[in-house]
Amino acid sequence: MAKKKRDRIKDLLADQPRDGILVQGWVRTRRDSKGGFSFIEVNDGSCLKNIQIIADHKLDSLKDWDKLLTTGSCVSVHGNLVASEGKGQSVEVQAASIEVHGSADPEHYPLQKKFHSLEYLREISHLRPRTNTIGAVMRVRNRLAYSIHRFFNDRGFVYLHTPIITTSDCEGAGEMFQVTTLDMADPPKNDGRVDYNEDFFGKKTSLTVSGQLEAEIYAMALSLVYTFGPTFRAENSNTSRHLAEFWMIEPEMAFYDLDDNMELAQEFIQFLFKDVLEHCTGDLEFFNQRVDKHLLETLNQVVSHDFERLPYSEAIHLLEKTSEKFEYSVEWGCNLQAEHERHLAEKVFKKPVIIYNYPETIKPFYMKLNEDGETVRAMDVLLPRLGEIIGGSQREDDFDTLMKRIKQKELDPEEYNWYLDLRKYGSAPHSGFGLGFERLVQFTTGVENIRDAIPFPRTPKHAGF
Repeated sequence: MAKKKRDRIKDLLADQPRDGILVQGWVRTRRDSKGGFSFIEVNDGSCLKNIQIIADHKLDSLKDWDKLLTTGSCVSVHGNLVASEGKGQSVEVQAASIEVHGSADPEHYPLQKKFHSLEYLREISHLRPRTNTIGAVMRVRNRLAYSIHRFFNDRGFVYLHTPIITTSDCEGAGEMFQVTTLDMADPPKNDGRVDYNEDFFGKKTSLTVSGQLEAEIYAMALSLVYTFGPTFRAENSNTSRHLAEFWMIEPEMAFYDLDDNMELAQEFIQFLFKDVLEHCTGDLEFFNQRVDKHLLETLNQVVSHDFERLPYSEAIHLLEKTSEKFEYSVEWGCNLQAEHERHLAEKVFKKPVIIYNYPETIKPFYMKLNEDGETVRAMDVLLPRLGEIIGGSQREDDFDTLMKRIKQKELDPEEYNWYLDLRKYGSAPHSGFGLGFERLVQFTTGVENIRDAIPFPRTPKHAGF
C-alpha cells in the first residue's frame, strides 16, 4: 500500500471538505474544551495561516495528550477536512489519529508567547523560522529568487556562476575576507613579508565582493549574462543596512549603453514587485498590517510609475536648495547618503529615482568616462523608504582610458591584465548593475533590519547561532 502523501495546509485552506487527508506540521496553540476536545492550531510553513485540528481526547493515539500536544510539538494528523462552524476559517480537520513526532517542553520552549521582538528572535535564529514574521519573510524571499531567475531567463540571459575565491578587489575598497591555508601564527616569510607563494593558490586570495568583473568576460562572448550568488564585505559596520555575507544579482549586457541599463533596471524592479504582489498576497498583507501600514501602497506605487531620471548635478542642486536639515552636508563631488537619496525619492519626486552621471572621483575605475572628463556613466536606483537599491554603470570599453583610470586609482595594472585584454581583443560597449538581494527582501517586506531578511545573518562578532 502506497504511503499517504501529506496535504499542504495552504492547499487545504482553499479546498472543499473531503475525507482521508494528512496534515503534518508544528503546533502553534492548543485550546481545551470542557467537553473533552482540544482545538489545535497547526502550521507547516506553506502559508501564514494555521489550520485548526479538532481532537477528541478519547482517541487511542492521544494518550498523555496534555503533556505531548504542546506549543512547538511536531505532529502528523490523519482525518477528514470538514466545514468549519467557527470564525476565521472555512474548513478544519476532524482528527482520526494524531502522532506526536517530537514534543516541546513548555517550561523551556522559547516561543511560548504570541509576540517576540525581532531582536530577541535573532538570539535564537535556529527557532525563529517558526514565527509568523520570519516564515513570511522567507516565503517572500523564495518567491523573489524564483522571479529573478524567471525575469532573466525569459529575456535570453545566461545564468553564470562566478568564483567565490578571487584575487581581485572589484570595488577597490580593500574590505575583503582573506582565504588562506597558511599557519598565520607562523607564516612563511620572504624579506620580512608573508610569502603567499607557499599558500594554497600561490598568491593572496580573498572572498569575492562582486562577480561583476568575471561576468564581463562572459558578456563579451554570450552577450547577456547574470550572476546570483553570495558576496562578502569585511566592513566593520553594525547598521541595519549592512551584512558581512549577502547575495548579489549582477547582470552584464554587451551592446547596452547607460540608457539601456537604466531601462532594464526599472523593468527588473517592477517585474519583481508585480510578481510578489500577485503570489505572496497573504504574507504582504500581514506585513502591511503588522510591520508597515504603507507597504502595499508603496509597492504598488513603484509598479505603477516610471522612474524619474536625474543627472547627479541636478540632484545636488535640488538637495542644496531644500530647507531640509541633513546630517551630512551636500556639495558637488560628495557621495550621496541614504538621507539624501530618501529625500529625493520620498519628498521631491514621491517615486523611484535614477541618478546618473556621477563624478569620476567617487566611482570605481571600470565605469565609462564621459566626454567632459569629470563624470562617469554610472547610475543608482533609489527607492522610497530605502534609498539605493541598485548601483550600475556603462563599463569603460576603451583600453587607453581604462589603463589610465586603473593607474589613477593606484591599482596594479598587472593584476588586471585579463580585464584589459577584453578591451584589446574585440572590445564592445557594455553595461551592468548590481542589486543586493537582502535589501530587496527588506524593502519588499518592510522589515527595518536587514538581519531579518536573510536566514542566517553574518555581522561583526557574529558568525554562529
